[in-house]
Amino acid sequence: MIEPLHPALLPLGLRDLLPPDAAAEARAVAAMMAVLESHGYQRVKPPLVEFEESLFSGAGAAMAKETFRLMDPVSQRMIGLRADMTPQVARIAATRLRKAPRPLRLSYAGQVLRVKGSQLRPERQVGQVGAELIGADGVAADVEAIALAAEALLALGVVGLSVDLTLPPLVPAICAAHALTAAEAEAVRAALDHKDAARLAEVAGPAAPLLGRLLAAAGAAPRALAALAALDMPEAAAAERARLAAVVRLLAARAPELSITIDPVENRGFEYHSGISFSFFAKGARAELGRGGRYIAGNGHSEPATGFTLYTDTVLAVIPDPEQARRIFVPPDASAAEGQRLRSEGWVTVAGLETVADIAAEAKRLDCSHALIGGSIIALAAGAEG
Repeated sequence: MIEPLHPALLPLGLRDLLPPDAAAEARAVAAMMAVLESHGYQRVKPPLVEFEESLFSGAGAAMAKETFRLMDPVSQRMIGLRADMTPQVARIAATRLRKAPRPLRLSYAGQVLRVKGSQLRPERQVGQVGAELIGADGVAADVEAIALAAEALLALGVVGLSVDLTLPPLVPAICAAHALTAAEAEAVRAALDHKDAARLAEVAGPAAPLLGRLLAAAGAAPRALAALAALDMPEAAAAERARLAAVVRLLAARAPELSITIDPVENRGFEYHSGISFSFFAKGARAELGRGGRYIAGNGHSEPATGFTLYTDTVLAVIPDPEQARRIFVPPDASAAEGQRLRSEGWVTVAGLETVADIAAEAKRLDCSHALIGGSIIALAAGAEG
């Protein structure tokens, strides 16, 4: 016999966000969105669920295994509960906004749900704030996306912010140039993902020397670029290397406070990316604060795009605690005008609903730092008048 669940018990990877954390998240989302909108990124709001055919088209195919699916009782078609908002924004750009001028700048904020979490991010429901720059293929677009994400994070007070750049097309270009089979290329990918140099030497065949030097090139941008410049690469890979160098140069000038590292072979989480991609980290963060990069927006036709997604749960863990709101208890005999005056001065008013003998005690019980007593603002902790 199955025992009844406790009413507070939630499925694995889900949680309630309580005061003051829920308010802190809302303020952080609003602050990041304000930065994106100030750069011309117009907000869109895609639905929680979509038909799986559109949800998994183009870049969305990479999220198919992470998506909850169910039958829509109205249409009798399979629908998916979004696991990532980027494919939805790409769909909007390719359909409803297909005639809008390019480059198209769109921003979004919302919650996504995934089938399972990861070791570093066990949560299955994740808050996302992001932006997509669609219809631009130049280096300037790559730089804008990275610099914009950094500005949004720095606006929250993130300390020790760094960005790690990677090139998902680099390894496939090298494997193709050395005529590796699909099975060999897959084995190479697994070895690189685990940073296993010994295994790489066993499975990479004629590409092993070059891929081994690529693996060793990871590090701070100046050293990594110097190591990459010394390598004899196939034409396609060399073009990606040149683009990376240009992005680093322009990004360093635009965001000098940002620490830049390079890992030329990192690919986990970037399976659908088609060019320069990136992850953000900060001091004390248990996982990346966000990630993004270049991809091909689909849904019927292809156009170049780049963008990023910031994860609100990880971001909240590394930003300074917000100042506590000034909460004041207002007894029921106070006028509505008095309450309005206090709110206009920045107070959060907590209205008493019944007359009490000890106003100060009632204010403390309701987690107020001040109380309106006899028309005066009394600071309860210090016992001084405001």
